[in-house]
Amino acid sequence: MRIVTRPDFDGIVCAVLLREALSLKGPVIWVEPNTLQRGLVEIHKGDIIANLPYHDRCTFWFDHHYTNRIYRSFGGVFRIAPSAAGLIYEYYKDRFKRDYSELVEATDKIDSADLTLDQVLQPEKYGYVLLSMTVFNGDHGGELYWNKLVELIGNYDIQMVLDEPDVKQRCEEVVRQNKQYKVLLEENTRLEKNLAITDFRHLSKTPAGNRFLVYSLFPDSYVNMKIRIDEENEEMIAVNVGHSIFNPRCNVNVGLLLADYGGGGHRGAASTRFHMSKADEYIPQIIDALKTNKCNE
Repeated sequence: MRIVTRPDFDGIVCAVLLREALSLKGPVIWVEPNTLQRGLVEIHKGDIIANLPYHDRCTFWFDHHYTNRIYRSFGGVFRIAPSAAGLIYEYYKDRFKRDYSELVEATDKIDSADLTLDQVLQPEKYGYVLLSMTVFNGDHGGELYWNKLVELIGNYDIQMVLDEPDVKQRCEEVVRQNKQYKVLLEENTRLEKNLAITDFRHLSKTPAGNRFLVYSLFPDSYVNMKIRIDEENEEMIAVNVGHSIFNPRCNVNVGLLLADYGGGGHRGAASTRFHMSKADEYIPQIIDALKTNKCNE
């Protein structure tokens, strides 16, 4: 029995909870949604998939993404919810020796972007928020770090996790990185009506940083669209779209919108990847839909 999940903070916490609830010791399989959807991941009978699209070979599935809904019977839980970890915690609530309620509550808030302006501008004051920012795909040596976090979070409280040397170093780097990211966001983001468009395609390396920061920098925007070259394949364009967490007036279900372009996600946050030959067609269409701001449900 293997845990197959996504390398983000919700995925990390899903792995922590599943390992304890089911007494699992094997390695976690870290997978991006698009990789699973393209059939590039071998799923075995007995596998538990969490925070990812459904695969018919898995034995259990836990997910909360709007566009991943299926209409068949399966083992596990699907429900629109703040986090997949919260669904797992509820499903296996009688199997935990430790009290994970604080961890799950924090994961719910982080994954659903239910954050205050101060948490966005000063994440170093909020342990779980800062820790979540050290987890991102494309990280060199990321898999070793993600596995380490699963072990640490499953055994220690948040302060002890933050004090671990590797984690502490990454947290300090996140704080430095966020300062640089603020400058790059301001230089590479334009406002069209109520859409903030961040275009990093011309940069030799896509910068990483606080994904919520753009909403504080462009308070008149309802939604942000970030465009970049895919780290794994330079012939692919990656697009991320998110509703502003401070100006919630976007009427577009961005998960449904990007499903039309090979992606998907939540109502308020979604992503897609497509070949650069389609960029001149797809990007203006996505921009137009977001600027028009009509409900598509």
